[in-house]
Amino acid sequence: MSADNWKQRPEGGGRVAIRLIGGIARHGGRRIARACLYPITAYFFCVRGSERRASRDYLRRVLGRPARAIDVARHIHTFAATILDRVFLLAGRLSLFDIRTGGTAQLLEQLDKGQGVLVFGSHLGSFDALRALSRQRPDLKLRVLLDRSHNAAITELLAELDPALAAGIIDAGQDGPTVALAIQQALQEGAMVSLLVDRLRPGETAVQVPLLGEPAAFPATPWLLASVLKAPVVLAFGLYRGGNRYDLLFEPFESVVEIPRAVRAATLSALIHRYVGRLEHHLRAAPYNWFNFYDFWQSEDPPRAAPRHGAGPADQPDDTGTGQRH
Repeated sequence: MSADNWKQRPEGGGRVAIRLIGGIARHGGRRIARACLYPITAYFFCVRGSERRASRDYLRRVLGRPARAIDVARHIHTFAATILDRVFLLAGRLSLFDIRTGGTAQLLEQLDKGQGVLVFGSHLGSFDALRALSRQRPDLKLRVLLDRSHNAAITELLAELDPALAAGIIDAGQDGPTVALAIQQALQEGAMVSLLVDRLRPGETAVQVPLLGEPAAFPATPWLLASVLKAPVVLAFGLYRGGNRYDLLFEPFESVVEIPRAVRAATLSALIHRYVGRLEHHLRAAPYNWFNFYDFWQSEDPPRAAPRHGAGPADQPDDTGTGQRH
């Protein structure tokens, strides 16, 4: 499955499965729900061939050796565990977890100035671990960029578990200017605006950057958006360490993203190279946390190159390129 058609894949297990595991988690508790992860893992391993092959290909790259069946099963099980934990994290049951944070001082200092921050994440580990910040600062505002139509089952579950957070979702399925204005307003209100920046949407402007030794396509839009909005960018990685342990790591990236039109392509490439360098660092540290279950390195149609000077609309990104979907 190519990077251009991952959006056509159904949500893992479908709406019924997501609702079922959500119900078990809420009424049976985390211990009982975790016992369900084994049949879920077996289902994905045996039935979902595209995801299994994508996992094997990725693990070969990150582990530096052929991936065994047990490696693929562990990868799928890790994904299932983080999806299950979303139910508890979004329900505010943080006491169930050992979430260790790092790099929060500079992020909180920025927010204390009343200036919003763009928090760039990836399909690595659990972005929902951001909820751990509420332990330190219940007053923090968090807005999430998410394609509602593409994540219907998760969005419905989120609305039940955390209505306030669900109400604050910025729908990435809207047109680019509407999304940009919504993000700008949230930033002006001093919010953290979280979005995932490692997955290319069909037809989106891309930049080719080496990841694990081979070029892969990454979206240019989040960086163009950051440049237009002149907002600080912080990277976030919520790494699952097994059991109930997560490491939530924040890394300041840019106080202001500047992308001059005259050197747009070169500047975009440099920014995304830096980001991918940090992503690869964490991939190697937590290899089973990567949840892009499609052929990340190949595409049936070559992605469009980053715009050169004079090409494309003036400084206005076309799309958000974010929706947390695995």
